[in-house]
Amino acid sequence: MAATQPEWKLLTFSRFDASLLVQWLQLRQAVFIVEQNCAYPDIDGRDAKALHLLGFSGDSLVAGARLFAPEGEEVRAQIGRVVVSEDSRGSGLGNTLMQQAINACLERWPENGIKIGAQAHLERFYTALGFNTISAVYDEDGIPHIDMEYRPE
Repeated sequence: MAATQPEWKLLTFSRFDASLLVQWLQLRQAVFIVEQNCAYPDIDGRDAKALHLLGFSGDSLVAGARLFAPEGEEVRAQIGRVVVSEDSRGSGLGNTLMQQAINACLERWPENGIKIGAQAHLERFYTALGFNTISAVYDEDGIPHIDMEYRPE
């Protein structure tokens, strides 16, 4: 468990060096592919368009999420690849990560709202953060998901 809150950085993909890219992809792989036993293409070509919210404890990357501007037919900002390292869970870091992500989206795109594709078992977690369910459960890479939306007040 993380003893202190991490240092947060919001970076474009062009600001990544090789070491940071490896850390970010390793964290995502450890959780989304290995831990969840889900073989899917995590490297999806969208990282270059995202803002990356990353939480560091010292030199170690312990949490992160991707933020996307509204684009095309999607009028809302999007948050995805929300991840906390296994060693840092149970500390409230997931809640802090999402609050940071919500705030970053609202600062940049205040009138648009935010959409997420959440794993269905995390519906209560996201509801407590102010998200509302806007879809039925659907399968994404073998894991039940739901779409949820956050609307600023």
